[in-house]
Amino acid sequence: MKDFDPWSVGEIKDYGKLIEDFGMESFEAFRQRFDSFRYIRRGIIFGHRDFGKIVEALDKGKPFAMMTGLMPSGRFHMGHKMVADEIIWFQQMGAETYICAADMESYLMRDVSFEDARKTALTEYLSNYFALGLKKRGMRFWFQSDYVPEYYKLRDISSKRVTLNELQSIYGDMTTGKLVSVLSQVADILHPQLELFGGPKPVVVPVGADQDPHIRLTRDIASRLNAKRDSGRDMKCIPPSATYHKFMSGLQGGKMSSSDPKSYVALSEEPKSARKKIMSAMTGGRTTVEDQKERGGEPEKCMVYELLLYHLMDDDLELSRVYHECREGKLLCGECKGICAELLERFLLKHQKKLPSARKKAEKLL
Repeated sequence: MKDFDPWSVGEIKDYGKLIEDFGMESFEAFRQRFDSFRYIRRGIIFGHRDFGKIVEALDKGKPFAMMTGLMPSGRFHMGHKMVADEIIWFQQMGAETYICAADMESYLMRDVSFEDARKTALTEYLSNYFALGLKKRGMRFWFQSDYVPEYYKLRDISSKRVTLNELQSIYGDMTTGKLVSVLSQVADILHPQLELFGGPKPVVVPVGADQDPHIRLTRDIASRLNAKRDSGRDMKCIPPSATYHKFMSGLQGGKMSSSDPKSYVALSEEPKSARKKIMSAMTGGRTTVEDQKERGGEPEKCMVYELLLYHLMDDDLELSRVYHECREGKLLCGECKGICAELLERFLLKHQKKLPSARKKAEKLL
């Protein structure tokens, strides 16, 4: 399988092939231990790199960190919620929590102004994070364009540990904007291990599979930093770990994208609008009711079932009932959409009541 561009990857259909071709490891070995977390139990988190280091830190009661980034360029939707749930899960397990607003990357790669990026980070991301359950205690948040000097020093030193040919082999054609974005992400991931933040420690980065090129590059640079000396100081750090989750599909099939409102439900969306989107979403149903009753539906291809799987149905037995009744032709698409729409409306109403106070927390943080 050819490597992919993290800024423009399309659908990924064969996650097993990713494990085989890019050297990821299956998450199956950790599935039973962490099966209380829905995304692990249901196989949505499917792969990892070096997650054993995080498990070891947990077992020995040693510090570890979770680092993630957000792209402040669109509305916060159900695909983003999946990452937020992972952040909160790691925080609840005791991880030092580092969250980066990639405003420099959004400016260079998507032409989003720094002012708009800051507003989006506040109103769409941080507010929803807090409403979903993120705690300010033990959490550090920053913008790539405005952070501590040690961060920029690490970014610049990292540039000496990689060649342009290597970057081109990973990312294809390199522009100056891509170059700055890539090196900034390296600093984002590695800087929790600077002496300023407590020194070397295991760091886990929960990402979609499309971000694996960044993880591989950062792990390589971390190893090279350990072998070099800059300005008389060692830059010791542990190569970061990563967990990989599957993508959610868009409501009309294909990729869920912030640039296409028809493909997602935003967490600030009016519940009636969300219901309409669900009722017109693509399903795994047959062309006629008679055909579906006879042959059954295909929940694996259904965007409505995917919402239940990822977010809206906590009870595994109830989810299994929906799956099998669909396969057997007993549950038709209209009824299933109604179930999903009801659960989604209920979730949005409950969540949106928390947003005003969550926004106040975000404003204080900034």
